[in-house]
Amino acid sequence: MFNQLEEINSRPAPFEFYTVETLWNDPHTSAKMLEYHLNSDVDLSSRRGEFIDRSVEWIVAQFGVRESTRIADFGCGPGLYASRLAAVGADVTGIDLSERSIEYARSVAVERGLHIDYVRQNYLEYETERRFDLILMIFCDFCALSPAQRKTLLGKWRRLLKAGGSVLLDVCSMNMYAQREEAQSYALNLLDGFWSEEKYYGFLNTFKYDDARVSLDKYTLIEPARTRVVYNWLQYYDEESLRAEFAENGFEVAGIYGDVAGAPLTSDSLEMAIVAR
Repeated sequence: MFNQLEEINSRPAPFEFYTVETLWNDPHTSAKMLEYHLNSDVDLSSRRGEFIDRSVEWIVAQFGVRESTRIADFGCGPGLYASRLAAVGADVTGIDLSERSIEYARSVAVERGLHIDYVRQNYLEYETERRFDLILMIFCDFCALSPAQRKTLLGKWRRLLKAGGSVLLDVCSMNMYAQREEAQSYALNLLDGFWSEEKYYGFLNTFKYDDARVSLDKYTLIEPARTRVVYNWLQYYDEESLRAEFAENGFEVAGIYGDVAGAPLTSDSLEMAIVAR
C-alpha cells in the first residue's frame, strides 16, 4: 500500500505522459464531456453560449468572414463554433478526436441544413490538400500540448493556411498560473461520478512547475477491475513568451487580446488570445 501511495503522489516531468485518448474516447467520460459541452450555463468543456455568440460575432467582423471564407476549427468538439460560423455562410472544417462529439456535431449540421466537413481524427495527425483563410483553436486547447506537439501543430498550420491566412487561439495567462496551488485530494467517486459509472476511488494531485510555467492535474482512478491515470497538463504564457513562440515558428503576430471575443488585454487577464499570420 505504501508503494502504491508513493506512485499515486509521484511528480512526473513536464508533459512526460499524454493521455488525451482516455479523456475523450472512454465511453462514460466522453458522454460526460459532451454533457458539459452542451451546458451553456457553465465554463467547463466549452464557454457559455452567450460568450460563444459574442466571440463568433467578433470573429466574423475581425476576419471578414463570408461565404468564400474557409475555416478550420481544430478541437471543434460538438461544433459550437463551427455550426455558428457555417450559419453565416463560411466553409467550415471541424477536426476533433472525440467520436461522440463529432457524431453529435454531424447530427446538428444535418438537422440545421449546414454543410460542415467534420473529421474525427487527432488534429496533430490531420492532413488535407485544402487551404484555409482562418484556423481556430478555442478554449486553451493549445496549452494542453507539449512544446514538441505545439511546434508540430504550428508547422502544420503554416502549410494549411492560404497566403495571408490567420490563426486565432487562446491560452492561459501567468495570472491564471498564480491562482493555481499545489494540492492533494482524495474522494469516493471523485468529481461526482465523472470518471466511471461504477464505484471508484479517485486521487487528484495538482503540481506546479515554475521553471516550465506548467501545471498538472494528475488523476489516479481506482476501480474494481482497473486503475487508470489521467494527466491534464496546462502551459501558461505571458505576452512576451506567447509572441516569441509564434515568431520562432514563422508567424507574424497581428494582435493579442484578453479573449477570443476581442476584449482588450489587461494586467489581470486570466487568458490571452492571439491572432497570427
